[in-house]
Amino acid sequence: MQAQQTLNAMELDKLKDRIKDIRIAMLTTLESDGDFHTRPMATHEIDEDGSLWFFTYDNSTKVAEIQQDQRVSVAFSDPGSEVYVTTTGRADVVKDRAKIEQLWSDFLKTWFPNGKEDPHIALLKVTIHGGEYWDRPGGKMVKLFEMAKGALTGDADKTGRNEKFGDVPK
Repeated sequence: MQAQQTLNAMELDKLKDRIKDIRIAMLTTLESDGDFHTRPMATHEIDEDGSLWFFTYDNSTKVAEIQQDQRVSVAFSDPGSEVYVTTTGRADVVKDRAKIEQLWSDFLKTWFPNGKEDPHIALLKVTIHGGEYWDRPGGKMVKLFEMAKGALTGDADKTGRNEKFGDVPK
């Protein structure tokens, strides 16, 4: 079952802007007993339609979990820039050789030593339908200033932003 992305153009632009420099994401799948299983994944691309792409092996645990339940969460974190994003969506296992070729880079040989021709290489396509982000314009300097100000005045820091997007209750 191919999932449909439900982000509007403005939400998609905000998402792309926030995660464009974050290389490692945390992918969460559901195990057969309903427990969560989270692992780091290198993000390779976010399409114009908002789909995230990851390399994997077709015989991996994550693929077995996705074949049982396509619902996933992908989280991004950049503490240095004060950007945090969580997304929810559906994952599909894709064995498209042309897409594998398009996304392949030699740094992947660290995890896939047999290269892009390995018959077990596959892609995970995560179609995002919603999520949430937190950020702080100005980053660490603004945070440090607000912490110092709050310590002196007792005023709460109001510089952080939080927004939900897509098909999630707002």
